[in-house]
Amino acid sequence: MVIMKRAKLSILQQDKTKKMILLMGPRQVGKTTLSKEVAKDFQYLNYDRGRDRKIIHKLEWDRTRSLVILDELHKMRKWKSWIKGVYDTEKRPPHFLVTGSARLDVYRRGGDSLAGRHFSHRLHPFTVRELMGQMEPEETLDRILKVGGFPEPFLENDPAKAGRWRASHLDVILREDLIDLERVREIRSIEILIDLLRERVGGLVSYSSLAEELGVSVHTIKHWLEILGYLYVIFRVSPYSRNIARSLKKESKYYFYDTGAVEGNEGQKLENVVAGALLREIDLCRDEQGLHGDLFFLRDKSKDEVDFLVTINRKPRLLVEVKWNDDNFAKALFRFKAQLSEPVQACQIVRNLSQPKSKDGVQMTPVHEFLANVKLG
Repeated sequence: MVIMKRAKLSILQQDKTKKMILLMGPRQVGKTTLSKEVAKDFQYLNYDRGRDRKIIHKLEWDRTRSLVILDELHKMRKWKSWIKGVYDTEKRPPHFLVTGSARLDVYRRGGDSLAGRHFSHRLHPFTVRELMGQMEPEETLDRILKVGGFPEPFLENDPAKAGRWRASHLDVILREDLIDLERVREIRSIEILIDLLRERVGGLVSYSSLAEELGVSVHTIKHWLEILGYLYVIFRVSPYSRNIARSLKKESKYYFYDTGAVEGNEGQKLENVVAGALLREIDLCRDEQGLHGDLFFLRDKSKDEVDFLVTINRKPRLLVEVKWNDDNFAKALFRFKAQLSEPVQACQIVRNLSQPKSKDGVQMTPVHEFLANVKLG
């Protein structure tokens, strides 16, 4: 199997000597493999393994190593307090890299702050830009659309094997990771919720409608969606409003970290690919430059929409409309571009486009070319 080089490696190697690293991302996205490349003389300890768990609790790791990798540490009770104490009292090296399949920076288990002691990094599934120089952009996009961007199914490039991997992957998340983090008994209902979301990618999600379909409260639906976000199954894209608090109360859209999980049409899958790529670039801005980025969509009272708006430090930066075939400019792009108070780049990206073109400051370009070159920092 071909091994792809991960773009995060060099920044992790730089950061490990300065502070503790928290490396987050979906299960099986390649965090452990990447962690073991950060230093040659590492010690890897996984909190899920009994022997490793004893070593962690007794503080008996090998102090002659330059790096200790603590995997799934968030499953330890009050893990933030524990690692804070270790970091404040241990001499370095060894340096510490903590990795896990939940959002270590925000998850409420262990309320202690690690402020000033760590760098956060998020690892995403493969994107077209990450694999530039290793694969042709159009080939990368085609493969992500076919099997998703997670390393194992992407490298196998076999839809049947990808389907089997995906079923097992979700089963582990729901029956191991979810139960470790939350006292949730309604596993089957959450599975149905995920199935409903698979078909609604790119569309507004009504919490009340989902609640009615599943026979639970709106509060429960919102809580389940929040948990699935913590576990890197889905991510939320809210409608843009200058009043951010108000935008979070409105109906949102949900996308999957695993594009292969989308069961909608080809246009929905493509939109999911673009959403994931933009989210990765936003996270890169945050992790490597300290910039605050957000991903929104635009929708007005007449229900005209633009698929994505990227803001950096709360200022609009990039408008993106995604199409499979349409090479006619979307009128909403021009209207929203004119309405935004900040100068913003606007583009319509099309899967099947014979000729790039531009009009009144709006660019139309093939999706794979856009994804190969999109950079927000």
